[in-house]
Amino acid sequence: MNIHIPRGTQDILPGEVEKWQLIEKKARELCEKFQYKEIRTPIFEHTELFLRSVGDTTDIVQKEMYTFQDKGDRSLTLRPEGTASTVRSFVENKMFGYADQPVKLFYMGPMFRYERPQAGRYRQFVQFGVEALGSADPAIDAEVIALAMSIYQSLGLKQLKLIVNSLGDKESRQAHKDALINHFKPRIEEFCSDCQNRLEKNPMRILDCKKDREHELMKSAPSILDFLNEDSKKYFDKVQKYLTDLDIKFEVDPNLVRGLDYYNHTAFEIMSESEGFGAITTLCGGGRYNGLVEELGGPETPGIGFAFSVERFIAALGAEKIDLQMDEGIDCYLVSLGEEAKDYTVGLLHKLRREGFSAERDYLDRKIKTQFKAADRLKAKYVAVLGEDELKANKINLKSMETGEQKEVPLDSFVEEFKSIVKH
Repeated sequence: MNIHIPRGTQDILPGEVEKWQLIEKKARELCEKFQYKEIRTPIFEHTELFLRSVGDTTDIVQKEMYTFQDKGDRSLTLRPEGTASTVRSFVENKMFGYADQPVKLFYMGPMFRYERPQAGRYRQFVQFGVEALGSADPAIDAEVIALAMSIYQSLGLKQLKLIVNSLGDKESRQAHKDALINHFKPRIEEFCSDCQNRLEKNPMRILDCKKDREHELMKSAPSILDFLNEDSKKYFDKVQKYLTDLDIKFEVDPNLVRGLDYYNHTAFEIMSESEGFGAITTLCGGGRYNGLVEELGGPETPGIGFAFSVERFIAALGAEKIDLQMDEGIDCYLVSLGEEAKDYTVGLLHKLRREGFSAERDYLDRKIKTQFKAADRLKAKYVAVLGEDELKANKINLKSMETGEQKEVPLDSFVEEFKSIVKH
């Protein structure tokens, strides 16, 4: 039987997986500096969660969710994004009662969307995201954006563009919604069926349509910025001021519409401007969602967050030809000659590893020359050679692969000597 990997998924093999680990490590380190703590939620949730939080007019809910009935006839869905699960956990575990507010969280893990696979887009993809819950201060909007930019820049990305917009408060959004309905309604039959369905429920989503993006009514659609009330304007002005204070360059794009229904006030995206990255340039998206906690049964709690796909992060690194230096090699490779010496290296290898060294030995009874080639492939800093003669003399020959220098070391104190030599 010849079984293949499902369409839209990938195997991440040794040699490639180290890139993922490095991105995850950098993201964790920066989250620690910014005081965001990790949260881990289930891979599947009750379907109702995403219907209520993501919005039933979104492509995610209408077309992309992996939904199934379990043996108890409950409708469950593989999570398509991370915010809804994080907020559900925030409410269910009463994190709004924590002494330290806002509650600042990050998550990382697989998400699932049934969409057409293409470069950098998969049906199972890994998403990293953060959520800050409990503060309506525009300064935390700037902090969240700064964290996202810092993660990308920490691995050398330079061809980045940050765009921001304000979706306004409830009052501003309603005024804009009415204006959009009046604008599109007379000619809505010229738009795709999705846009027609969204007209009354969520006309702002029409602006995000990929099929009708070139329609003349798109270019002349009313801008949300013209409908911001005084409070919303002040809020957006503060966010822009703080970004300027942080030396973060940005552009205001009134057509930026996040794909989920729960956003208001600040919305933002980080794009790759690298040549050859592809037609879809968005790397990261996020924004404020001041009504989501209440929608899921919690108290009135403002929130803001972002998420990015690790796959697209890696694609952006490739587009900028950034070669991540990850494999630093192992500390020591044990070469053995003869049955007794080979047996002895089993325990010696374990002692090295127990002391914190990365070490390896031969398991295929290869000749000494082939063992040295294996050490080269593993980028071993040192090779320790043990033969029958060395074993009888209670010695082991240690060679620096960088300098070629060799020295004999007493076998019974080799690990201690090795510690002092490499200053591990």
